[in-house]
Amino acid sequence: MKIKDTEIKIIQGDITELEVDAIVNAANNKLVMGGGVAGAIKKKGGRIIEEEAVKKGPIKIGEAVFTQAGSLPAKYVIHAATMGMDFKTDEGKIRDSCKNALRVAEELKIESIAFPALGCGVGGFPLLAAAKIMAQEVMKHLRENKSRLKEIIFSLYDKEAYDVFNKNVFSYIDYITNKLQKGPFTTVDAIIEINDGIILIQRSNPPFGFALPGGFVDYGESLEEAVIREAKEETDLDLEDLKQFHTYSEPNRDPRFHTIATVFIAKAKGKPKAGDDAASLKVVKLADIKNTDFAFDHKKILSDYLKYKKIASRRPKEVPF
Repeated sequence: MKIKDTEIKIIQGDITELEVDAIVNAANNKLVMGGGVAGAIKKKGGRIIEEEAVKKGPIKIGEAVFTQAGSLPAKYVIHAATMGMDFKTDEGKIRDSCKNALRVAEELKIESIAFPALGCGVGGFPLLAAAKIMAQEVMKHLRENKSRLKEIIFSLYDKEAYDVFNKNVFSYIDYITNKLQKGPFTTVDAIIEINDGIILIQRSNPPFGFALPGGFVDYGESLEEAVIREAKEETDLDLEDLKQFHTYSEPNRDPRFHTIATVFIAKAKGKPKAGDDAASLKVVKLADIKNTDFAFDHKKILSDYLKYKKIASRRPKEVPF
């Protein structure tokens, strides 16, 4: 299975025999190589690996360092600290150690790396959970970085571990890449009321019509950050006093694909001006909304907003003590 240009492989075998650029050692934070994977690496590659590692320790749990690989076929050993000397591990430690092992691999400018099941030996962490955590970190790394890695191998010594990883890593990656990436996609819109009207932009791309300022949430953005950015790009206004109004999720609300939109009510500073993504901008009086041609389901959104304003206006004012 490939993610971008990187081949993901799962094999049953001895990680110390692999001819790859680097193998990962599920280490303790003092980098003393006792039993499990660490012991097998030291036995096959020589004590020189441990001696070099210990000189670089101790490190924080979750961090990773590299050493030469002694007499192993690999070029490097990346020591990822999945636990302390109490031999206890958890999700956060495994996640960080996997992430940092990949970071070190990129710093070494290598093309292939092999992982054992991190935390599942002496640490006793469940195989299924480790498989999913490591799959998530590999996907995140390859998605967020321009990686040099051409091959990432999960090397499992026994059949039980191999079966768990083989079934769940591939199925998880397939679910994310082939199902979730088809949508639904997350979008945001802003209801900005000004001078007894609502700011609308005229779309320059299909679907055409007038719409609330808004757009897609970028990877790594919060909803609030996204709506502030989109409003600035499309109207040159700076939003403030954001309040979530409602979320709209009807699968056919967007003729292009399934989107889920969170709509915000906001105030704004500045003078409205159409941005590059908008053909034009105008302020539509609340009474004229029903006569405006909208894209998507924005007429319904504003209809709901007018009902909300009407109900809110009927609520009694709070009486101060």
